[in-house]
Amino acid sequence: MDLNIIGKSVIELVKEVGSFIKTEGKAFNRSVVEAKGTNDFVSFVDKQSEQKLVKGLSEILPGSGFIAEEGTAGSNGEEYLWIIDPLDGTTNFIHGVAPHSVSIALQKNNRTIFGVVYELGRNELFYSWEGIGVFCDENEIKVSTAQSMSDALICAGMPVNDFSRLTGHLQVVHKVVTSSHGLRRTGSAATDLAYVAAGRFCGFFEYGLSAWDVAAGIYLVERAGGKVGDYSGGNNYLFGREMLAATPGVYNDLLLLLKENM
Repeated sequence: MDLNIIGKSVIELVKEVGSFIKTEGKAFNRSVVEAKGTNDFVSFVDKQSEQKLVKGLSEILPGSGFIAEEGTAGSNGEEYLWIIDPLDGTTNFIHGVAPHSVSIALQKNNRTIFGVVYELGRNELFYSWEGIGVFCDENEIKVSTAQSMSDALICAGMPVNDFSRLTGHLQVVHKVVTSSHGLRRTGSAATDLAYVAAGRFCGFFEYGLSAWDVAAGIYLVERAGGKVGDYSGGNNYLFGREMLAATPGVYNDLLLLLKENM
């Protein structure tokens, strides 16, 4: 299997699906949005985008399995597994707000070997696979060189339907706001992680996430020189529904805050 050939094919597919999303977004009517749960929305754009991705990725790598947000396809122990979010930041999308993105990761025997995040608001493509570096469009990227919280810009997600840990989360937010360059919240975890990989954010943390939100972004961060962990510093961050990703210089500071408050 040649990952360079696969990568180029996936990038073409992602751009095609991204063009569909952007076209539909220009005249999107919020009346067609469905609620899967509290503040958890889906539209025909999510569903059709996922169908296009599953069809295209199945042609690029026949016999592969899927973990896909809208359940278009599944997995049954396949060697190769795509983890995809057809539209990360759906709430942003339905309100006409950036960022929102397409996120695709590929695993071989449970090890991620490929990641692409296509952010549609700024039309930026972040990607990496084994054998190459990490790129934003044609430019190679690395995580920030910040060595302390006092030099860092941090991003945090906010829970949308699981508020059981909100008090502790807000305590961490308060401490970050008062000890750093500031805190941002974009509404797209895939984009947040891509921005950490690119050195724009020095750290990102959120709980309540699913694998499709973060699989590609985690790969980008780690390959760009960042550190990723769960809130205890362990490695249960892909399926554990909580994660911290940061440049090495601020990772331990953020981890300490999460351990103390979450």
